[in-house]
Amino acid sequence: MPDPRAIEVVAPNLKRRLSGVTATVVRLIPVQARMIGIVATGPGLPPDLPHISLARAATLPRDRWRVWHARRNTEMALGLVLRQVLRRRYRLLFTSAAQRRHTGFTRWLIRRQDALIATSPQAASFLQRPATVILHGVDTAVFQPAADRDALRRDLGLNPDAVLVGCFGRVRAQKGVDLLVRAAIQVFPRHPRAQLILTGRITPDNRAFADGLMAQAAAAGLADRIRFLGEIPWDQVVRHYQALDLFAAPARWEGFGLTPLEAMACGVPVIAARVGAYETLVRDDETGTLIPRDDLPALAAALDRWLADDAARARAGQAARAHVAASHAIEGEARAIIAVYRGLLG
Repeated sequence: MPDPRAIEVVAPNLKRRLSGVTATVVRLIPVQARMIGIVATGPGLPPDLPHISLARAATLPRDRWRVWHARRNTEMALGLVLRQVLRRRYRLLFTSAAQRRHTGFTRWLIRRQDALIATSPQAASFLQRPATVILHGVDTAVFQPAADRDALRRDLGLNPDAVLVGCFGRVRAQKGVDLLVRAAIQVFPRHPRAQLILTGRITPDNRAFADGLMAQAAAAGLADRIRFLGEIPWDQVVRHYQALDLFAAPARWEGFGLTPLEAMACGVPVIAARVGAYETLVRDDETGTLIPRDDLPALAAALDRWLADDAARARAGQAARAHVAASHAIEGEARAIIAVYRGLLG
């Protein structure tokens, strides 16, 4: 149990299943904990993360101000309850990745925060209040190229000789998974070594969507080359990134979108749609290819291009790793957020 006197920041996570927001908490807190007294609270978090129970977060002594760093509406609302009803001394901070007009309730919550962070300039434009823009980063010590990719692939049950394309995240139309499967069906007959793996949860409301895509792959004779692996543990997600030759993120819309950064940190070039922060993260023709949103012909052409050129993929993978290490390492994100914490606590 962390010493309450050392706790300066509480980062709630009020969702049990893995999501992008949960992944942000999981990857940031170990880095931030080296710089400030921070703990997480809530369910669904790894046991090695600095953590206190929700009951403890609601009863911390009133001897000092602390930061309550919310990333969801429920967490903003709970922070208000803790401060206004239970009279805990919390400064309220909200990070937003959403690139859309917020609902009335969300705007009401946002107006009651002491400070705001946006994960991109686009997200900041929807907050209707000043916000500090801090782009996400990745832990380049965790996300790094595999020492022996062939051995890794054999260990994961993947073909060492394949040209392996990946797409990770929940299987739903928002992520453009249907576009990628259709593009693969068009392009793969010209590239007999090409294979596609998709990881991520299939929720009941998307079961028919996913089954339809699997049926399309099977009808094209590609069921063994277009594979849906389902939801896999976080450490296995990292290993699957390291096994790839190419990553695809053809989302139709995105808040920020961390998967291209994670792939590039592992030395994998990326095809990404021009949504979310992807245009900021991917350097067109250097670390991958940017394509228009919802554009199947452009996606197929980009896939065709990268599958055809092993040397270009290798060069782009090296450039991608160098780009992330220089501009998007998680330490920079952690320091920028802690500067906001310090401003609130000062």
